Amino acid sequence: MKHVIKAILLIGAMASGMTAFATLPARALVEIDVNKGNVEPLPIAITDFLSGDAMGAEIAGIVAADLQRSGLFAPIDKGAFIEKISNPDVAPRFEDWKVINAQALVTGRVSQEADGRLKAEFRLWDTFAGQQLAGEQFFANKANSRRIAHIIADAIYERLTGEKGYFDTRVVFIDESGAKTARKKRLAIMDQDGANVRYLSDGRSIAMTPRFSPTRQEITYMSYESGQPQVYLLQIETGQRELVGNFPGMTFAPRFSPDGQKVIMSLLRDDGNSNIFSMDLRSRTTTRLTNSSAIDTSPSYSPDGSKVVFTSDRGGQPQIYVMGADGSGQTRVSFGGGSYSTPVWSPRGDLIAFTKQSGGQFQIGVMKTDGSGERILSTGFQQEGPTWAPNGRVVMFFRDQPGGGGPKLYSVDLTGRNEQAIPTSGFASDPAWSPLLD
Repeated sequence: MKHVIKAILLIGAMASGMTAFATLPARALVEIDVNKGNVEPLPIAITDFLSGDAMGAEIAGIVAADLQRSGLFAPIDKGAFIEKISNPDVAPRFEDWKVINAQALVTGRVSQEADGRLKAEFRLWDTFAGQQLAGEQFFANKANSRRIAHIIADAIYERLTGEKGYFDTRVVFIDESGAKTARKKRLAIMDQDGANVRYLSDGRSIAMTPRFSPTRQEITYMSYESGQPQVYLLQIETGQRELVGNFPGMTFAPRFSPDGQKVIMSLLRDDGNSNIFSMDLRSRTTTRLTNSSAIDTSPSYSPDGSKVVFTSDRGGQPQIYVMGADGSGQTRVSFGGGSYSTPVWSPRGDLIAFTKQSGGQFQIGVMKTDGSGERILSTGFQQEGPTWAPNGRVVMFFRDQPGGGGPKLYSVDLTGRNEQAIPTSGFASDPAWSPLLD
C-alpha cells in the first residue's frame, strides 16, 4: 500500500485584520449513543476543493458520500451555499453558513507539486463558534486521490465525533458470477465504499471465508483447488501465497488472532466431529481448544486475545459460546430463542455480532459479551456473515435476494436505522473488513 504523507495545517494571520484563528480544543459536535435508536445527523457543508481540474470536486464528493453513509452527517446541497469560497486559507463568512444551518463547514484545495505528487488540504470549521476545528494537508501519488478523500473523511469524523473513522479501509469478499448451481467464486478486494475492485484469485477453484490480518495487509482464506479445503495466507500487495498446512478432513472458517501470529479454525476429523484448533504461524504448532462430540465452528478472538467466541450445537441447536483462548471455561451466552451462528467479536471488545435464524427469518444482531442486551439490527431473506468496521460502530454482511437472486453486501450501524447497500458489479458474499490502512 502506497503511503500518504500528512501534515497538520493551522490557519495563520488572515488577509483582512490579521486576526489569528487557533484550532479549538477537541470536543464532539456529534454525540453517538447507539442505545437511542436514532441519531440526528449533523448538517455539514462540504465545498468543492479548489483545483485546476475536476479533482477538487471529486475529492469533496467522496468525503461527502463517506460522511453521509455513516448516518451521522447530513451534507447540505451545494445549491444552498451563499458564499463562494475563493481562498480556503482565509476564514469564511460564518454568517452565510449559519443562515443555511451548516453547523460545520469543510473547505479545501488540491494542487500538484513540482515532483508530480498530489497535495490536498482541508480545513474544518465550527460555523456557530466561528473557529477552525481542524486543518491538515496530505501528499500522495495521484493514483491515491480516492484514498486521500477517505483519510480526510476519517479526520472530519474523528474531530466531530471524538471516535476513529473507518473510511480509509478495504473489504475483501467473494465475488460470485454464473448460474446458482455452478457459480464461480473469486477472491476480490475493494474500498469500503465499493470502489477500486480488483481480483485476488482467478476463480478456477472455489475460494471461501477470506479474513484480514489485524497487523498486515494479508488475508487467510479457504480454497478447494486441491479437491479438499485448505487454508492459505495471501499477501495482498505482492500476491505471495502460502499454504498454512495440510489438515486431514475438512477445514472451516480460519481467522487471525489479534497479534496476527496465530490462525484459529474449525477442523472436521474422521470421527465426524468438528472442533476448534489454533495454529502458531511461526512454529506451525496446532493446539486443540475444544473436544466435543458436536459441531464447534466459527471461532473469533476477543480484541485482547484472551477469549474466543464460537458456535456449537452441543445443546441441540447452534448457539454462541465463549471460552478462554486456551479452551478453558466454555460457556453458552446466547439464550434468545432460535439458532445463532457466525459470531464475531467487536474490535472495541464490548459486543459480539451474530447471525440469528428464528421464525423463518434471518437476522443480523449484536449482544454484549455475556449474552445480555441482544439487539437485532437487520432482518431479511437469508442474510449472514457479519464483519465489523475497525471502529466497532458499523457491521457489514451479505444477503441473498428473494426469487433466486444472488447475494449482495449491506452495512448497518449499531442503531439499526442506517442500513446501506454496498455497490458491487456482481454478486458478492462473505465480506471481511480491514483495519485502518497505514
